[in-house]
Amino acid sequence: MARILVVDDERSMREMLEILLRKAGHSVVLEEDGPSACARVAEEEFDLVVSDLRIGRHSGIEVLERTKAVWPHTEVVIITAFAATENAVQAMKLGAYDYVIKPFKVDELLVVVGKALEKRAIVRENVSLKLQLGERTRVGGLLGKSVAMRELFSLVTRVAAARTTVLVTGESGVGKELVARAIHERSPRAEKEFVAVNCGAIPEGLIESELFGHERGAFTGANHAKPGLFEVAHGGTLFLDEIGELPLQVQVKLLRALQQRTIRSVGGVKDVEVDVRIVAATNRDLAEEVRAGRFREDLFYRLNVIGLKVPPLRERREDVLLLAEHFLRRFGEEQGRELHLSREAQAALLDYDFPGNVRELENLMERAATLSEQGLIDPDVYPAQVRGREGSAASVAAPMAGEGIPPQFDLQAWLDACERQMLEKALAQTGGNKTEAARVLGITFRSIRYRLAKLQMETPQGSTEAEPN
Repeated sequence: MARILVVDDERSMREMLEILLRKAGHSVVLEEDGPSACARVAEEEFDLVVSDLRIGRHSGIEVLERTKAVWPHTEVVIITAFAATENAVQAMKLGAYDYVIKPFKVDELLVVVGKALEKRAIVRENVSLKLQLGERTRVGGLLGKSVAMRELFSLVTRVAAARTTVLVTGESGVGKELVARAIHERSPRAEKEFVAVNCGAIPEGLIESELFGHERGAFTGANHAKPGLFEVAHGGTLFLDEIGELPLQVQVKLLRALQQRTIRSVGGVKDVEVDVRIVAATNRDLAEEVRAGRFREDLFYRLNVIGLKVPPLRERREDVLLLAEHFLRRFGEEQGRELHLSREAQAALLDYDFPGNVRELENLMERAATLSEQGLIDPDVYPAQVRGREGSAASVAAPMAGEGIPPQFDLQAWLDACERQMLEKALAQTGGNKTEAARVLGITFRSIRYRLAKLQMETPQGSTEAEPN
């Protein structure tokens, strides 16, 4: 039950609104003029204020401004005649939730009131979430309240003080670099450099020079000596992202640097001592890479002294709304407005698997913040795969079980959901072996590889990558 203040100088309108709102289950307080309403909101908090734009000699704008000054999160709905809609639009710029034009339909008013109260409830929840955002739900840039994330926070804090090498694993987009930064920020090296390098983004012929530096004349184009990232990170932390992409010949030199704590630049003749803490990360199964001969076993064990696995977002759904509201606050601040998710928008996020993990969620919230015209975001601004899939093919197909196809049914989303579900089942049944999964489904290896890429489905660890002969 919500507490609603109704402000109108017409007795018949006040009484009608009182009957409607009480019938809807709300507690209603009535005021007949602006000064009385302003005095009332100064004394007590309401969930919603419904005010006529013109209250005798006074204006509903005065009530709006007084309400927002005292209770910023109380929503205000303005009732106005058609001729005064320009002033109603101005009221929305001053913080009113919405306006209703006289004469209005009862259902129209109740929908607006319902939406305003929903926003009020969501804002209250988010105030509570903000209070939770202490050490219990975040470490550095990492955010979460799930058991898996709290365990990760504990491990990050415990390993930060050591100089031990750490290997961070997890799917693409889960936040492996944030883990590395959190370790650095809580370590004795926090005042020194944190240097991040993506081993897969640097051409194979340049990665050795990038890491260890080179001397003048060491190769064509080396017109001057250049220190490597090991020297730049001296005293601090070197984050080697996508370590599985490192060429074998560079792996040998990296192993020596880890064991001897010295490096030799390309073209150099002397070893240079370096004091660097290494944190590496990968979305590959390095044990499988070792078995396949693509990664050195000795380097793997040297890197994997302490292993930290970041769970995918689908395995910690209790973190989804916490992260979504965090991103919306950031994008809302950039746009100068307050943004929140409606109940339907929240439900759609909780039903989606997020193959792109936290990075995909962040991009989705940026899209929602950009496309939404109101502060309360509805799922219609989401892409079809988030809006229509509802977590499984069965729930997408459910509307078709009735008498007809609903007006906004998305055939492509339904087909994608069915295809995704069959692929997931086949891969689970075959232990992630794509060749065997293709046989089970009666399609070719190239076809299953194409379908996985099309649906942006993460390849399970240990799956067969090579095309069969």
